[in-house]
Amino acid sequence: MRGKSILFLNIKIIIQKLIMSKKITVNEQIIDWEENMTIDRILEIMKYTFKMIVVKVNGELVKKEQYKTRVIPESADVRVIHLVAGG
Repeated sequence: MRGKSILFLNIKIIIQKLIMSKKITVNEQIIDWEENMTIDRILEIMKYTFKMIVVKVNGELVKKEQYKTRVIPESADVRVIHLVAGG
């Protein structure tokens, strides 16, 4: 019986950590949020290297000049849109 109690306690701790971890959504993919996370950091994590992109944070368009400094809030919805040109 003692073994089951320890196992239950360990499972409970793991679930609590998962629930308490802070997340954001990037293009409908959930990733871990980091304190002072910027758009540049998100692009690095997601391995986005496109030259022509548009980024929205919670529906607000962010200027390219702000990618290094714009801090992403916890639970944000970030959209990275790759622009394609052609004829």
